[in-house]
Amino acid sequence: MDELLEIHLSALQEIGNIGAGNAATALGKMLNRKVQMTVPRSGIVPLEETFKLVGKEEDIVSCVNFIMSGDVAGNIFFLLNESSANRLLSMLLGNVRDESLVESTLHEIGNILTGNFLTALSQFTRLNISRSVPALSFDMLGAVLNAAFLEGGHLSEEILIIETQFFIEDSILRGHFFLIPTEESLKRILTALGL
Repeated sequence: MDELLEIHLSALQEIGNIGAGNAATALGKMLNRKVQMTVPRSGIVPLEETFKLVGKEEDIVSCVNFIMSGDVAGNIFFLLNESSANRLLSMLLGNVRDESLVESTLHEIGNILTGNFLTALSQFTRLNISRSVPALSFDMLGAVLNAAFLEGGHLSEEILIIETQFFIEDSILRGHFFLIPTEESLKRILTALGL
């Protein structure tokens, strides 16, 4: 979105930072470890550029997807690459790899992270945003993103992306938030940010 001014990009970055800070505190309690999160990059990008920002289409990822409703409709999801997801699961579960426990753990991590991000977005924009229960998938990045984008054919061709880095002791984990609103909801968010 070429017409985004530096002040609007700064607002998106601040939303990401607030959400990341709150999520780091909650995740730290869950892990019983100090967690720091940073937001090295955020912005609104065309849908077709998403793959370039995240990785290769054949990379295996973990994706926790939510459907948004209220003043903002669309999808929000959080992606972790395979190695980051495995390191995070090892910190929480040790060597236990029971499928239902892994699934519930990733759902909870997704709830914590997206919940804190959406709370920051809601407070910053004063928009009411609700979300569904999470859906979890492990697959190639291309398949995950295509499925998420196809679920809502009415969604905007531009998405809000927030890259996050987690620092947990000696580990650095990378993840990405994607907010894919409907066209109307994207306009509502940008209007609330003053665009």
